[in-house]
Amino acid sequence: MIHRFSVVPTAPPDAILGLTEAFKADTNPAKMNLSVGVYKDETGQTPILDVVKAAEKVILETETTKGYLSIDGMPDYRDQVRELVFGETVDANRVAVLQSPGGTGALRVAADFMVAQLPKARIWIPSPTWANHPAIFTAAGLPSDTYRYLGDDRTSLDLDGMLQALREQAAPGDAVLLHGCCHNPTGVDPSPADWQQIASVIAEKQLLPLIDFAYQGFGDGVEEDAAGLRTILNAVDEAMVCTSFSKNFGLYSERVGAVSLVAADQAARDASLSQLKRVIRCNYSNPPRHGAAIVATVLSDPELTAQWRQELEAMRVRITQLRQQFVSAMQQRGHDFGFLLKQKGMFSFSGLNPMQVDELKSKHGIYIVGSGRINVAGMIESKMDVFCDAVASVI
Repeated sequence: MIHRFSVVPTAPPDAILGLTEAFKADTNPAKMNLSVGVYKDETGQTPILDVVKAAEKVILETETTKGYLSIDGMPDYRDQVRELVFGETVDANRVAVLQSPGGTGALRVAADFMVAQLPKARIWIPSPTWANHPAIFTAAGLPSDTYRYLGDDRTSLDLDGMLQALREQAAPGDAVLLHGCCHNPTGVDPSPADWQQIASVIAEKQLLPLIDFAYQGFGDGVEEDAAGLRTILNAVDEAMVCTSFSKNFGLYSERVGAVSLVAADQAARDASLSQLKRVIRCNYSNPPRHGAAIVATVLSDPELTAQWRQELEAMRVRITQLRQQFVSAMQQRGHDFGFLLKQKGMFSFSGLNPMQVDELKSKHGIYIVGSGRINVAGMIESKMDVFCDAVASVI
């Protein structure tokens, strides 16, 4: 008998999720997991927002079916996504919004669409970027290259290097991946003036922006975090946006996202929508209901929306305070991490090298990504001194 699967090699563990498995197996009582991008409260738990529970009560009382959604998802959810992300920047008739299983699903749908409809396109990815970005595009068969994002100090944006790469190396028709806010893994975002320059070069080179917008509300605020995206959209006629509600609604396991396409006119929007539906149909067919119903319920109710914004603001403020506490505690230990205060969102590049990261793991049970990326939102006030002592000991 032929055993075909006996020759299948074992894949290497995921660079980030694999750390979680190692963390779970670690018996160190003082262990900390600062690798995976989830928000944790002061007890170390990933909470369910009160507004999510309130929305679920409404859904429980009013839901009448568990039937399939349409290929592009819930109409009221799509309307709310369009309003939250785009505001009044783009005519609604030019925008197609399709519900997706998380931001990862949205990125894969966008990549598959580009491969099918823009066969000569290459996508330019910032270096560094989220570890899963290159894998998603490679799996879809979308050629990619990188542009410089950080300066030599690894703590600030190299705007000149970024723009030079796009001007001199990208070809008209290529796509460029941008982080809409709270850059993962660095926390380094362009300023409003930087966004203007980026938008000008994208328009000048006729590039297609693909904007990964996974952290709206975690940087400076819900509307403030959309400013860069909207600056880009004011400069171009076409774009794609991948949205996630994992972080800002705490709906990690519900897989709630959307892929949006902005076209030059309604006819192009409609044709592109039909092709995006084909991509989805042969992938997961139609999206899940529950998480999208939560988001739609909250954003369609003014009181629930206000409550959500308050809870989101509380998470954002707490992350900022954790940054400040870490910087202050490290300053007391004779180490300057002040550059972290300029960074935004859940993540920061700590400057720790792979050897130091490994020592934190092996000697202290502290897990961060090999690049030195720290999930600031995973820090816990009561363990800050323990964490800072460990970091100081490996520097």
